[in-house]
Amino acid sequence: METSVVIVGGGPTGMWLACELRLAGVPTVVLEQDRAIDPYSRALTLHARTIETFALRGAHQELLAGGGRIPSGHFAVLDDRLDFAGLDTDFPYTLTIPQARTTELLQRRAVSLGADVRRGHRVTDCVDTGETVTVSVDGPDGAYVLEAAYAVGCDGTRSTVRRCAGIAFEGTRFTALGALGDVVLDAPPPGPVTSEWTVRGTLMLVPLSGGRHRIVVHSPEDLREDWPGELTLEELRERVRRIAGTDYGMHSPSWLSRYSNTSRVARHYRKGRILLAGDAAHQHMPMGGVGLNVGVQDAMNLGWKLAATVRGRASDTLLDTYHLERHPVGEDTIEHTQAQTAIMSVFSPQGAALRSLLGKLIAERPQLNDALAQRLSGLAVAYTLPGQHHPLAGGRAPNLKLSDTEHLFDLLADGRPLLIDFGRLDRVDAGSLLSDPVAAPFNRYRCPRPTGQSRPAWTGVSAALIRPDGYVAWASDDTDPAAVTTGAAGAVAALHAPQPALVQLEGNPA
Repeated sequence: METSVVIVGGGPTGMWLACELRLAGVPTVVLEQDRAIDPYSRALTLHARTIETFALRGAHQELLAGGGRIPSGHFAVLDDRLDFAGLDTDFPYTLTIPQARTTELLQRRAVSLGADVRRGHRVTDCVDTGETVTVSVDGPDGAYVLEAAYAVGCDGTRSTVRRCAGIAFEGTRFTALGALGDVVLDAPPPGPVTSEWTVRGTLMLVPLSGGRHRIVVHSPEDLREDWPGELTLEELRERVRRIAGTDYGMHSPSWLSRYSNTSRVARHYRKGRILLAGDAAHQHMPMGGVGLNVGVQDAMNLGWKLAATVRGRASDTLLDTYHLERHPVGEDTIEHTQAQTAIMSVFSPQGAALRSLLGKLIAERPQLNDALAQRLSGLAVAYTLPGQHHPLAGGRAPNLKLSDTEHLFDLLADGRPLLIDFGRLDRVDAGSLLSDPVAAPFNRYRCPRPTGQSRPAWTGVSAALIRPDGYVAWASDDTDPAAVTTGAAGAVAALHAPQPALVQLEGNPA
């Protein structure tokens, strides 16, 4: 076998998956048909959970240094923006950074970790033989075949891997379009983000690097089921003038494009030795800038599971939990992006009244603001783990301060599960449970219970097991050392041989 995992697609999802696999020592090849990183960045936004994902590996600083921080977000471009200040995260904002730059940084990290990244290599076929996966490739020097234990399609909405695996891509065709352009503005509006909704259309402007602005327009003529052809600067200028009364002196476009609300999700995220992640698994209207973020979080969920399986530390059932945990997240993403599209698309006095009412509710009810902010930011995702009844189990672990010098995220940087002992685990038994060959890649940290952090759910915790992706696999409030140790031993054993899992969003019953 030539390699353990072949990743098809070299965008942020594929590159982050490669980073995770290489961190665990898994031989990984990334095949990308484009010879260079696409300079046209459809995605500009990193949300809080995605920044946390990178921070869990200490891979966030360059991204933060190169991005702009906006302490709010939009839901359907309502006048009242969502305030992110109340989010329980070290990153209560959206980070504006071009997708090309994100891809560049993640590719650099993947290569530094030892990934074999091959650009200009187009996959033409992918076959699961039952024992391996054979991937046919058309490279710069001719055709060749790779054999791997697994293949992962991170190759976009037109995924070759998904097609070869025969996985259905189910959903609805577009009923609404949008237009965007990256242009120079001679008279740009002030502020980091400009947004406006009128019965004539919706307009958003975001400053980019190099003196450019991203302009996004959605207007009544976009409510259609036919494709109107390529977008021109003249069309974009006329539509902006109609909404804003000015074209801001736009000229010199570097990119003009249309997008749609076509919404589909793969029936299976895993079929045998072939898996899907990112846009290959789900397609939706790019509302709220969540698409890239969901893909990276797919990769984070899959990476440690695939690595554990390849290295013989997990049963094959662990990979089944990838679909069970992430497929509902894809469906939820489609639901809220379609809902936002509907709210944006009623270009009438009735639509204005609906938007006004929703805006007032968000402003008047902080819990609604927080619920929508958590959903957009990715912080709301929690997994319901069978057999685990502690309220923390399945939820994301915040970056707890564990000592004067260390925080929780620091202890997950090597990609290993972490057993936190808040002083209740029996020292001898805990040491023996982590000496088992299967449990060898676990870390253990002993510290006093966290206090004074405005997180009541954590103040009574005796011990907790944190998955490599930052979610709580198990927690206990028991004060009997023997009982806590028994529970920890069971959680360690179950982590790599789990029962089927369910997924839920916080506040919603599973």
